[in-house]
Amino acid sequence: MSQVDTTAQAPQLRLSSARGRWVLAATVMGSSMVLLDSTVVNVALPTIGRHLSASLGGLQWTVTAYILTLAALILLGGSLGDRIGRRKVFLTGVVWFALASALCGLAPGIGVLIGARVLQGIGGALLTPGSLAIIQATFTADDRPRAVGAWSGLGGVAAAIGPVLGGWLVQTAGWRWVFLLNLPLAAAVVAVTARHVPESRDSSVQGGFDVAGAVLAVLALAGITYALIEAPERSSRAAIVAAAVLGVAAAAGFVLIERRRTRSPERVAPMLPLDVFGSRQFTVINVITFLVYGAFGGLLFLLVLQLQVVSGFSPLGAGSALLPVTVLMLALSARSGSLAQRFGPRWPMAIGITGLAIGMLLMTRIGVRASYVADVLPAVVVYGLGLCLTVAPLTATVLASADVRHAGVASGVNNAVARAASLVAVAALPVAVGLGAASYHQPPRFDHGFDLAAIGCAVVLLIAAALAAFFVNNDVLRPEGAVVQPEAHVSCTVSAPQLQPAPPR
Repeated sequence: MSQVDTTAQAPQLRLSSARGRWVLAATVMGSSMVLLDSTVVNVALPTIGRHLSASLGGLQWTVTAYILTLAALILLGGSLGDRIGRRKVFLTGVVWFALASALCGLAPGIGVLIGARVLQGIGGALLTPGSLAIIQATFTADDRPRAVGAWSGLGGVAAAIGPVLGGWLVQTAGWRWVFLLNLPLAAAVVAVTARHVPESRDSSVQGGFDVAGAVLAVLALAGITYALIEAPERSSRAAIVAAAVLGVAAAAGFVLIERRRTRSPERVAPMLPLDVFGSRQFTVINVITFLVYGAFGGLLFLLVLQLQVVSGFSPLGAGSALLPVTVLMLALSARSGSLAQRFGPRWPMAIGITGLAIGMLLMTRIGVRASYVADVLPAVVVYGLGLCLTVAPLTATVLASADVRHAGVASGVNNAVARAASLVAVAALPVAVGLGAASYHQPPRFDHGFDLAAIGCAVVLLIAAALAAFFVNNDVLRPEGAVVQPEAHVSCTVSAPQLQPAPPR
C-alpha cells in the first residue's frame, strides 16, 4: 500500500516508470468502467424495452437517470477528492458503482432499473473526476499531456468496444449481463489502486461541504429533464409545468448560492467555485465541451435505435457497426497528447470537430435496408477520425487552464458540463425532431426524426469547431521554455489523434 501524502500533490511520477504505468492503468480501468457502461447499455435499450415493456420515455430515463446524478454530483465528487483524498474517493466510487451495477442486473422492472441507474450515477460521480485528477496531480508536468492522451485513448477504446460487447452479451447471455459485467472489472480496479496509486489532496481547502449546492443541482437537472421527457408521453400538463418551473428555479438558486460561497468560502466551500471561470480559456473550452458532447450523446442514443429499429440490424450487428472507431483509436491514439502539446490544441480540435460534423451528416444515409459498407462504414470512419482528433487536446487543455491543486474541481466541472450536455440532448433531441412515446415502434417516423437529429447535431458541431479555431489558446499546453513550432506545420500533420467518447462519460 502506498503511504498517504498530506501535501497538495502526490509524488511526481514519470509515465515511463513502473509505478507510473500502474497509476495510468488504474485510472484508465476506472474511467473505462463508466464509459463502457454507457455504450453497452445503449445497445441493449431495444431489448430492455421489449423485456420490461418500456416506452421510449422509459428508455430515455434508463439513460438519463444515470447521467442526471452523474452530472449533478460530479462537481461534488471532484471537490471531495481534492479535500479528503483523490484515491480514497476514487475507490469509494468504484465500489459504489459495482454494487449499483449488481442492482441494475437484478432489476425486475423498468422502475427498479431506473432507480438503480440513479445509484450508478452517484458512483460514477465519485470515481470519474478522481481518475483524471489523479493523473494531473501524480505525473510530472511534461508527462501530463501524454498521460492524459493515453487516458483518453485507452478509455475511448473501452467505450468503443462497449457496443460490440453489449450486442454480444444481449444476444448470448442476456441484457442483465450488460450491468453485471462491471463487477469483475471493479474488483481489478480496486486491487491495482490500493497497491499502486498514491494519495493526493488539496491541503488548502477549508470550510464545510456544499450540500445545498448539490441538492439544487440535482433538482435543476431532474426538473428540466422530467419536463422534456414526459411532455411527449402525454403526462399531466400541471406536473410537467411544475417540474420545469422547479428546474429553472433550482438552477437560478444554484448559481446564486455558488456565487455567494465563492466570495466567502471559509464556512462552506462552493461545489462550483465560479471564479474558475475567470479564465477565458477555461470558459471557452467548457462551452465547446457542452456543444460537442451534447451532439455526441444525443445522436448516439438515437443511432443505436436507428440501426435496430429502422435498418434491421441485430443488437450484435448494431454494436459491431461502430467497431471501426475502436480500430482507429488503437491505430491513432498513441501520439495525440504529444501532438497537441507540440503544435497546440487549436487546429486538431477544430479539424476533429468538423470531422465529427461531416460524419453525422453522412449518417443521414443510414435508413431502411441500409448497407453497412455503402451507408454505415463511411460515416463511422469519418466520425471516428474526428473523434480521435478532438478529445485528448480538449481534455488536456481543460486541465492546463486550471491550477494543479484544483485538478479535481477542473476535472469535475468539465465532466459535469459533458454529462449535463448529454443529459439535455437525450431528453430534448427526440422532442425537437418529433419523436413521441411509441416512435421506436414506427420505423418510417423514427427514420425521419433521426435524419433531422443528425443534421441539427452537425450544425451544433460546426459552431463548436468555429469556437475552437478562433478562441482556443494554442500555447496553453507548451511547457515554459519550449521551442515554439511554426503553426504552418500544423496543417500538414494528420497523425496520432486520441479520444474518449463520453458517454452519455
